[in-house]
Amino acid sequence: MKQRLKWLLLAITTVLALLALWQVHNIADRVRHEEEENVRLWANAISQRAHIMEVQQQFFAEATLDEHRKMEMYANILQSFNDPDMGSDLRFSLAYVNYIVDSAKTPIIIITARDSVITVPQELAGQKLEGELLEEYSQNPPFHYKIWGMPMALYYKESQYYTSLRQMLDGFNRSFLTDITQNAVKVPVVIVDSTRRVVFASGNIDSAHIDKLKFSNDPIEITLPDSRHAYVYYANSPMVRGLRWMPILYLFIAFVLVLVSYSFFRTARRDEQNRIWVGLAKETAHQLGTPLSSLSGWAEYLQGKEFTPQYASEVQKDLQRLDTITHRFSKIGSVPELKEESVRAAVEKAVSYLRGRLPRKVHINISMPDDDPLTVPLNSYLFEWVVENICKNAVDAMEGTGVITIVASQDARKVYLDISDTGRGMAPAVQRKIFESGFTTKSRGWGLGLPLARRIINQYHKGRLYLKYSVPGQGSCFRIVLKKKV
Repeated sequence: MKQRLKWLLLAITTVLALLALWQVHNIADRVRHEEEENVRLWANAISQRAHIMEVQQQFFAEATLDEHRKMEMYANILQSFNDPDMGSDLRFSLAYVNYIVDSAKTPIIIITARDSVITVPQELAGQKLEGELLEEYSQNPPFHYKIWGMPMALYYKESQYYTSLRQMLDGFNRSFLTDITQNAVKVPVVIVDSTRRVVFASGNIDSAHIDKLKFSNDPIEITLPDSRHAYVYYANSPMVRGLRWMPILYLFIAFVLVLVSYSFFRTARRDEQNRIWVGLAKETAHQLGTPLSSLSGWAEYLQGKEFTPQYASEVQKDLQRLDTITHRFSKIGSVPELKEESVRAAVEKAVSYLRGRLPRKVHINISMPDDDPLTVPLNSYLFEWVVENICKNAVDAMEGTGVITIVASQDARKVYLDISDTGRGMAPAVQRKIFESGFTTKSRGWGLGLPLARRIINQYHKGRLYLKYSVPGQGSCFRIVLKKKV
């Protein structure tokens, strides 16, 4: 029973470990595929964002060109002051350009080209265009013209609207790679240039360890602003890497469980063996006690009397019993020799010994084929012991009154021996434990008889001993199955 329980526990542990490994592997694959899909969606978002940045750059290029044309028109109108025939058209054109410049909030400075003295705007009139002020207005090339022979120059800056918009978008652009690598996905990512050597940005990874990081996934190509091509390398997230280690953890847990189970069963088996040896020692003392007591009685009785053949026969029986006991115990722990012997003869010999020692109200009936000795590979010493043990338990169950019936039958390959009694029977809870070493319902029992009998039949004779049935209040029946060829 315990041996089967051990293998059952090992099988359950193995199945659970394999199921856990399979489940963890599936979870890790699903998470990895989801992360890969997220990275691809994220990379596509980068390309879309890069396209937006290209549109932005194109807008500012056209805006710069538009402002240049406005300032060129403004300078041409100022140059037209030299023509006295322009009249009202000149004033209208000048008013129109001033309106455009003012509405666009384009800062301008007009100076006399010779000494760089500012004439427009009014708040700067009389100052020179130099130092930081000159540097501030030098982002675009100036326009040179003459009014009534006096050289003039027009400097301008980008529109305040465009400047505010550019500052906002420049901040947006500066955070472009940092934002997409740190906030879009939670996997370690690195963006490199088309040569795959220069790192543009990285996210969810220590920059000091980028060179040491190995990316097992294929890179994703993206397009950055200015139509530059780049590659996104990504690794598995810490969660996926952790899941990859889970099978090893489960294997370790399974190994610990197997080790603990092995230790438990080894301890249980050692305890069982200890109980068996203690039981064997007590059983040996019990078995030897009867013939030794008889011999001691004969020795005391025969003092001073003539030793007759009748006395010799009784002493011989006790000596034979001692020889039988010696043979039985000498076979325990070793592989006994099996010979072709008669089951009928072995049963009759065991019953013959028991009949002289049974209570008067206990009867044993034997039913066997008259014309067949039922020959099987047998060790008669051990087999007789099995029959005696089962019959003694039956006598105890009948409490001194009842009938023991031994019925033999056979088929082409096996011999069946049923030993039944009319005793008190056993409850189901007791039936499950009767073959466990140390279990007994007797006040002075050792719980060794049935386990030892089963070992003799199952292991030594390659047969089977089991409880065929037991009905409380009606009796029990044990069946012995022996093979005709082992």
